[in-house]
Amino acid sequence: MKPLSYEHRILLLAVAAGLPGSLIAMILLWTGDYSSRTVWTLGLLIVGLWLGFAISVRHRVAFSLQTLSNLLAAMREEDFSVRGRGARRDDAMGEVMIEVNSLSETLREQRLGALEAGALLRTVMEEIDVAIFTFDNENKLRLVNRAGERLLARPVERLLWSLRFPAVPGAGECAADLSAKRACRITWWCSAI
Repeated sequence: MKPLSYEHRILLLAVAAGLPGSLIAMILLWTGDYSSRTVWTLGLLIVGLWLGFAISVRHRVAFSLQTLSNLLAAMREEDFSVRGRGARRDDAMGEVMIEVNSLSETLREQRLGALEAGALLRTVMEEIDVAIFTFDNENKLRLVNRAGERLLARPVERLLWSLRFPAVPGAGECAADLSAKRACRITWWCSAI
């Protein structure tokens, strides 16, 4: 048998919480000296309110969790501008929202810092008259300056992500030097990021 979803378990708990009071009220109503019309009217009112509030509890819990899920998905997609509202310290869900908002702000600051560092690195690299090539962990060229473009006689757009480490002139010697933890002693400088 397939296990119940979280929303259905919440609904069952809410129904179970209201069951004793509703059952006692119905027993007192049916055993009391009331007209048939009063019994049916109040009985339907009791059952309707009981089930209505139980469904409302389920909806409220599911909506809060869906909101939290959407906030986390936005952060995963690097959209740090979305914030959870209704964040209060005296509320369990509010505390979760405060923490998610805080995490989002921290990630936004880190992202901004990384962008600024990358921009500074590109500016510095453009001013250096030595060919500089930067490769990622998969040995793909990630960053090259103007001197590197001139050395390889190709524009940066054609070089990035397509050129692999061994395809660069002198890369074999540089790879051996990097693996031996020594600096490269060739006409250009390389760095693995």
